[in-house]
Amino acid sequence: MPPTLAKMAAWSACLIFIGVVANYVFGIVATMRIVALPVAVALLLTALLYPLTRRLRATGLRAIYATWVTMLVAFAVLGGTGWIIGVRANEEFPGLVMQVQQTAKTVEGWLYTGPLHLQPYQLSKWVDDIAVLVTAQQRQITTTVLAGTVVLLEVLASIVLLLFVTFFLLKDGEGIWAWFLKAFGTVAPRVDRAGRTAWVTLSHYVQGTVAVAAVHGVLMGIVLAVMGVPLWAALAVLIFLASFIPIVGIFFAGAVATLVTLGAKGPIYALIFLGILVVEQQLENHVLQPLIVGRALHFHPLAIIIVLAVGGILAGIAGAVVAVPIAAILYRAVPELFRDAPPQLPRGPDAAPPAPPTPPDKPAQAAGPLAPTSGKPVRPGPA
Repeated sequence: MPPTLAKMAAWSACLIFIGVVANYVFGIVATMRIVALPVAVALLLTALLYPLTRRLRATGLRAIYATWVTMLVAFAVLGGTGWIIGVRANEEFPGLVMQVQQTAKTVEGWLYTGPLHLQPYQLSKWVDDIAVLVTAQQRQITTTVLAGTVVLLEVLASIVLLLFVTFFLLKDGEGIWAWFLKAFGTVAPRVDRAGRTAWVTLSHYVQGTVAVAAVHGVLMGIVLAVMGVPLWAALAVLIFLASFIPIVGIFFAGAVATLVTLGAKGPIYALIFLGILVVEQQLENHVLQPLIVGRALHFHPLAIIIVLAVGGILAGIAGAVVAVPIAAILYRAVPELFRDAPPQLPRGPDAAPPAPPTPPDKPAQAAGPLAPTSGKPVRPGPA
């Protein structure tokens, strides 16, 4: 067998083995998604909140108190944002209902008098057809609602697990990592280097993603506020949160914001907002995210786009969410497993010279408490 063919066969066998193992691991993770997904999100939250915990502990605060303060600050930010949005929504919702009613009448009049020239009975027939369709699919809708209830319970359980994991990672992260390293014996220093590199990479990813999502939410919020759309603050927060879910998230948030703009300001404003949203989203995906996240991870923008596509194809929305951090962690941490410790540097020219050797006819004095007090040499006694 030619040597080249033998090498290709060996590499192919290794790739097949890696693929089988990866497929088996993916199957386990998919089966345990109720546990795996909250733990993954908890790691992301810990990477985002740990700088505050570290600073609090540096001031002398105990770990348990620093962790509680961090969690309370996070809850205060979320609760304050929700309260502000709720107050504004309560004030603006009645006006939104009136604007939607006026827009509906305007659209209905345009359907009758516009280029479509619809008749009132045609519109009524469409409404009746939709009602018949909903009645015919009642059983399927009921089944979907029941399945949604089960999903809601799973989400609540996942949130509780997420909070517990985040709390203990913030409080005992270093101890958990030290306990984990005991299982690796002599290779523990390599695993420690790889793990710390992975943690720094994950922290940079989370900070960059939060920055990109904040820019996206602020820009769209400004556009909605300038247009005079009600609930613009709530829609800006929705766009900010949806930015953490690639592709699907922005479609959902953009559709909600476009529908609210359509109902409140009419089709012209809705089309303008949709065009701005599409342009801004393309700039975010192809310019802002690769520049900010890619620079933080030392990843090329093309690599980020390809990794997002591969993650979405393999595991859907969840795969697209975790594809970039997993790829960046592997890219930065795996070389640390195989890198040897740096050798000891040679002595520089400014280093102190070594002590001169003791002459053979003048024995050296002892350095301990048994050293003689006189300057005369000590003669050895008989053996």
